[in-house]
Amino acid sequence: MDLGIFAKTFPGSEPGAVLAAVAGAGFAVAQYNLACSGLDPLPDAIPDGAPVAIRAAAEATGVRPVAVSGTFNMIHPDVAARAEGLRRLSRLIAAAPAMGVRLVTLCTGTRDPADMWRAHADNATAEAWRDLTASMATAINAAESAGVDLGIEPELANVVSSAAAARRLIDEMASPRLKIVFDAANLFEDATAESQRTIVSRAVEHLADRIVMAHAKDRSATGAFVAAGEGVLDYHHYLAVLRAAGFDGPLVTHGLSAAEAPAVGTFLRRALAEAGAQA
Repeated sequence: MDLGIFAKTFPGSEPGAVLAAVAGAGFAVAQYNLACSGLDPLPDAIPDGAPVAIRAAAEATGVRPVAVSGTFNMIHPDVAARAEGLRRLSRLIAAAPAMGVRLVTLCTGTRDPADMWRAHADNATAEAWRDLTASMATAINAAESAGVDLGIEPELANVVSSAAAARRLIDEMASPRLKIVFDAANLFEDATAESQRTIVSRAVEHLADRIVMAHAKDRSATGAFVAAGEGVLDYHHYLAVLRAAGFDGPLVTHGLSAAEAPAVGTFLRRALAEAGAQA
């Protein structure tokens, strides 16, 4: 597994400087965000030179961008907000190949109008699912035209809140372009060690054929997100289960500060070695 990090962990609005910081912290790949190019993460328009600059920075630094963030609230309660998000997402998808990127990551969304990462009771309704599949159909059409994949991430606060919901969406959309970004820390808040391992194992088994990228963060004993290695997630089990399922793609860490990045990289390289999946 190649070890990576969210590019926006590091400050800066010029891709060469940001990816140089990624390399300097010891990471080989990055999940890119257009904020690192001085743009809105999902901009209204992408200047012609921006994708070229990202590709050039990747070549100069040796850091490979394995994905670009295209997150917006795909089930926002405001129909106009969803339509605008889809318009911007389609432009990002079309530009991704010129960046040297073949995976665009998504947020399946929430009915919360202010925060796409906050849970809402209406996420479980049939109407929310209907809106998700409509948004996803538009995104998949754009991805098929561009020849790129879309990565969804099961997350407790979103409409796709579990591995089972992710599998349902994959089956209903019936597109090979729809892939999984797997993050074990998103699947539980407060769980015993045994329960945590069961949840992760079953989720990987459910989604193994679609996992193209794994994320690395952690949960504290109180359920808060913390940097990888600082919480209760059993990383040896997590990585061993991924490896046993045949996953050998990028492992990308996030939810940490730039100052924490070198130590987290050291922890993850050790965890990969112990799991027999050396980066």
